[in-house]
Amino acid sequence: MSAPHEFAGVDGLIADLVRRAADASAADRRLLVGIAGAPGVGKSTVAAVVSTALPDAALVPMDGFHLANSELDRLGRRERKGAPDTFDASGFVAAVARIRADDGAVYLPRFDRSIEESLAGAIAIEPEHRVVIVEGNYLLLDAVPWRELAALLDVTYALEVPHDIRLERLIARHIAFGKDPDAARAWALGPDEANARLVEAAAGRASATVRL
Repeated sequence: MSAPHEFAGVDGLIADLVRRAADASAADRRLLVGIAGAPGVGKSTVAAVVSTALPDAALVPMDGFHLANSELDRLGRRERKGAPDTFDASGFVAAVARIRADDGAVYLPRFDRSIEESLAGAIAIEPEHRVVIVEGNYLLLDAVPWRELAALLDVTYALEVPHDIRLERLIARHIAFGKDPDAARAWALGPDEANARLVEAAAGRASATVRL
């Protein structure tokens, strides 16, 4: 199943959001936007571009809700880091619900790739942030508790790029953060690819597809 609308490139996405933001502002309502996609598709880059293109916007990356490495070791999930059950999914959904409630500041964690851990309270969503961009792999996942996000987000976009480009980006990112080339490729083709299949299977639940 494909999303009912499709945009080619980021410009169409931004134009769509400018219109939606104006409508939300006229209704005195905060606009919550979901940007989803497989690992390496460019979510963080696109979300950052979109958030700077819109006034009074803020960015919420799902990656801040990674479980700590010590907890992943305890659970025996460290070798699958990035899978749905390696996040504090309930905490993430609860945080988005607080942002949706629009009742004061909400402080959120930020993931630091240089140490592969999250920093608590590193992101502040303030009342003046009238557009909030939420980005992450599993925003469209039809599983508990991820599926609760559908009622909290006003619009969701599924990003797509050709598989080979996405794979090259992933390998380069893993190398940049310390993996040797063989380990980087193995992780990209192993855990990352398994997660990508989950994300792609859920992409049809998005409001629109953005082909990059």
